[in-house]
Amino acid sequence: QVQLVESGGGLVQSGGSLRLSCAASGMPFSVAFMGWYRQAPGKQRESVATISTGGSANYADFVKGRFTISRDNAKNTVYLQMDSLKPEDTAVYYCTWLGSPYWGQGTQVTVSS
Repeated sequence: QVQLVESGGGLVQSGGSLRLSCAASGMPFSVAFMGWYRQAPGKQRESVATISTGGSANYADFVKGRFTISRDNAKNTVYLQMDSLKPEDTAVYYCTWLGSPYWGQGTQVTVSS
């Protein structure tokens, strides 16, 4: 069965960095478009970044220039490098196989001011 397992979240001060990882299994990862979403308390889940099979990335305006999505097809893993973090980036971050019903369990990112 398809499994997406996120890791790398935590507590960081404003201006700091975190690197999230999402390990995929049970799916054709190399031909899957992947994405990172986030959901803050009381808010809807929103797209953060997506990456194509060829590595082309798209970002939400609110993370452009600060976050970088990448993938390693040999490791079946997608990453989200988050720099210059702000308190408003606090949320649960999820990875997903775009166009499928599959989501990870999420990893909490908390940015203190």
